[in-house]
Amino acid sequence: MIASAAAIGDRPALPLVDACCAPLLREPLTPGQAADLARMLKALADPTRLRLVSMVAAHEGGEACVCDLTEHLKILVDAGIFTRDKRGVWAYYALVPATLEALSSVLSTTG
Repeated sequence: MIASAAAIGDRPALPLVDACCAPLLREPLTPGQAADLARMLKALADPTRLRLVSMVAAHEGGEACVCDLTEHLKILVDAGIFTRDKRGVWAYYALVPATLEALSSVLSTTG
């Protein structure tokens, strides 16, 4: 059975799945995996940083110059979501595909 969360502002309600559905994981996370995942999800839990991830992903070549971005980059680099490459006076940030794949596999209901 699927329920709906309350609508927030002008956004539609999101469907919620009852607890009887299959778990997201096939086995429990280890303490280290849980700590790593919590750090990454905490970094992404801020709307501004989530928007930065989408901005970098949407740029040509999957990277963006720091002049195109504003705040929260250090948190995303420290969480392993971005890499930073200094080129002259500019720093370029790129998504770390393995980190996104790891997040995806933990949150996936298939496999």
